[in-house]
Amino acid sequence: MAKRTYFVAGTDTDAGKTLVTAGLLAAANRQGLKTIGLKPVAAGCEQTEQGLRNGDALLLQQTASVKLSYEQINPVAFEPPIAPHIAAAREGRQLSADRLAAFCRGALMQPADLALIEGAGGWRVPLNARETLARLPQQLGTPVILVVGMKLGCLNHALLTAEAIARDGLTLAGWVANRIDPQMSCYQENLETLTGMFRAPLIGEVPFLDDPKPEHIADYLKIDKFYDLSAV
Repeated sequence: MAKRTYFVAGTDTDAGKTLVTAGLLAAANRQGLKTIGLKPVAAGCEQTEQGLRNGDALLLQQTASVKLSYEQINPVAFEPPIAPHIAAAREGRQLSADRLAAFCRGALMQPADLALIEGAGGWRVPLNARETLARLPQQLGTPVILVVGMKLGCLNHALLTAEAIARDGLTLAGWVANRIDPQMSCYQENLETLTGMFRAPLIGEVPFLDDPKPEHIADYLKIDKFYDLSAV
């Protein structure tokens, strides 16, 4: 069983959750930690000889040091890049937090020091008519790492997401500023605003990178901001 498990959420679609999650895995690998990366539900998959495959899930599979089967990492996959509950309805399938939590618990039985579970879209992405994906970390009882896509409008998205995480009874363990817009005006002022208003540590600032590979992103992240390396 993983010693510590975190849910990685984003302020929006394309905030950079996957790259930051992979970067955190790479940074933990450098510290000699055994790592697991999960993407329990993914929409936007390609048909392959092995079945549906999602690029984000494949990146987590490649980066994590504990090697799991693809199906353990991404048990629920949809081909169209649309909201998961809509993709499920088109296929006559039903998504539920209970089912996703069961998949995650199964994968997390593998011995590891750190496990990261990446969400899909933003915090309130629906799973069905009653539940959102936020129900998954609630059921698992995992702290949350928030990836803030640094662009115009990020302050509102980030603060509302942090409020929702707290309202759902979960702990914000830390956040990452991911610069997705290299031309963002007043970047530093926005960063300072969030740093001052969040009650969680800033794990790192990821600049806009032309070739964002996990090992490059790891250079900008400090896992000791949320993981006690002295206990390893």
